[in-house]
Amino acid sequence: MTTATARLLPRARRFLRHRTRVLLLLAGWSLLESAHTFLGGYGLAKALDQGFLAGRTGVGLIWLGVTALAVIVGGLAGRGVFRGLADLVEPLRDGLVRQVVSRSLTHAVERPARVADSAVVSRLTNQTEIARDSFAGLVLVARSFVFTAAGAVLGLLSLAPQLLLIVVPPLAAGLLLFLATLRPMAARQRAFLQADEDLATQFGAVAEGLRDVVACGAQQRTADQAYGVIEDEARAARQLARWAAVRCLALGLAGQLPILLLLVTAPWLLRQGLTPGAVLGALAYLTQSLLPALHTLMNALGSAGTRLLVVLDRLTTGPGPAPEHPGAPPPATAQEPAPRAPAPPGDPRVELRAVTFAYGPAAQPVLHDLDLTVEPGEHLVVVGPSGIGKSTLTALVAGLLEPGHGEIRLAGRPVRAPSGTDPSLLRVLIPQQAYVFSGTLRENLLYLCPDGASTAALEAASDAVGLNALVHRLGGFDAPLDPGALSQGERQLIALGRAYLSPAPLVLLDEATCHLDPAAEMRAERAFAERPGTLIVVAHRITSARRADRILVLDGNRATCGTHDELLERSPLYRDLAGSWQPDAPERAENLTAKPRSLG
Repeated sequence: MTTATARLLPRARRFLRHRTRVLLLLAGWSLLESAHTFLGGYGLAKALDQGFLAGRTGVGLIWLGVTALAVIVGGLAGRGVFRGLADLVEPLRDGLVRQVVSRSLTHAVERPARVADSAVVSRLTNQTEIARDSFAGLVLVARSFVFTAAGAVLGLLSLAPQLLLIVVPPLAAGLLLFLATLRPMAARQRAFLQADEDLATQFGAVAEGLRDVVACGAQQRTADQAYGVIEDEARAARQLARWAAVRCLALGLAGQLPILLLLVTAPWLLRQGLTPGAVLGALAYLTQSLLPALHTLMNALGSAGTRLLVVLDRLTTGPGPAPEHPGAPPPATAQEPAPRAPAPPGDPRVELRAVTFAYGPAAQPVLHDLDLTVEPGEHLVVVGPSGIGKSTLTALVAGLLEPGHGEIRLAGRPVRAPSGTDPSLLRVLIPQQAYVFSGTLRENLLYLCPDGASTAALEAASDAVGLNALVHRLGGFDAPLDPGALSQGERQLIALGRAYLSPAPLVLLDEATCHLDPAAEMRAERAFAERPGTLIVVAHRITSARRADRILVLDGNRATCGTHDELLERSPLYRDLAGSWQPDAPERAENLTAKPRSLG
């Protein structure tokens, strides 16, 4: 008995014990099917021996009529079986769904900082449906085989006991070969389901970090990683198919050899005194009842049975620790840098000329005729209500979106024009949902450094953005990372450290510090302000705006740019956002006890 079977057996007993009435109902209908099986061969033998071969056609027709009546009764019994099956199968599915949801919610409550488990989608939909369908199929075929075999064996004994000596040995040999494939089939099925969950987890992680992936120019690498996970699932499916071929061999041995032996030994059986009707009845039992039931049982156990065992084990005990992410990028220090054009010297100038953008041809423009110039080395903060277009602006500057009208130039070139320069060498965008992958902390920090960086540079960057405490807690730069175990703020700190180390002279922070407290946010923004290069920040606190050289206020289709003092006089929206905050307030307004007003 396998470990999975030992775990599931007590639960299976409890489940069935609470549904005794349904099982008795199924057994009652199945007895009628067993009578149908018995009469299918016995009635045919009697119709031939006592009727047609004896010259009594009426007797033969009566026996055939009894056989036909048994077919009708068997059909009615099958109808009753399907009615009772739903009362057994649906409670199983409902219980599994409740268990998966309860476990997922419990994990979420126990570890609120952990990101959502994307594999739950596979368990809640695909795997629970596999369990329900497989269980229903097994109940049907197992019940059918037991009662069909009972009727067929009773019929063969009634006709001639020596028929069992011819039929049973090849059936047993094929069944033993088939049983030998069950454990390998279960292992391959488990590997296939694990690959399916890995695929769901991979695409969930990529979807969360898609904006970072595109902004960093890592589309091809991410696609290669996704193709690798897809190939793993395809490889598991091929291995499963090979064992299915062995199962087909067992089916052939058990299904065809008994018929062949019966035909070959028919002359000998007739010489031993068996009647032609008995031989024909035995052939009917094999071809019409016993062998079809056996084939169905072997198919169900070989496919549905192994699937059910593996799926129930996973759904009721839960998956083990998450494996290393199959899509983790290789260490940046070990990667051979691709040939690239050198980055433009100096800090880039950002120019927007009459830029208009809308999400659809008939949609209201988010930005309309926006003119803006960000000088090299300048620190610009973008503020405005939620949904006004701040993130859209950073995506346009990063080249992720294309304006419907106007032009955006970076370092004198159109931002989306092919130039041969790796985009990540010119600008880096850190969105609100920071992207962190499985691997070491060093690999995460050097993700945008194709030429690597020294440990001293890593330490300086960590100290600048406030990452030291997390580095110490994790165990150093070479400590492995589990993204799901990190809080949103910790993931943002790692992404900020990655951007700080990047050679890109333009940094775009799209609410990249929204999960940090005010003191940590102030430290990170000051680090980037002191870092050589141009800085554009989408702010969610008024204190961030105060630290900038200039502030851009987005208000519908209008945009106003200036210093803090200028905007207090010129922009009613900015005055409303700033509220009662006073320009001469001390820096203590930015410590952990402060509660600055949100900018949306």
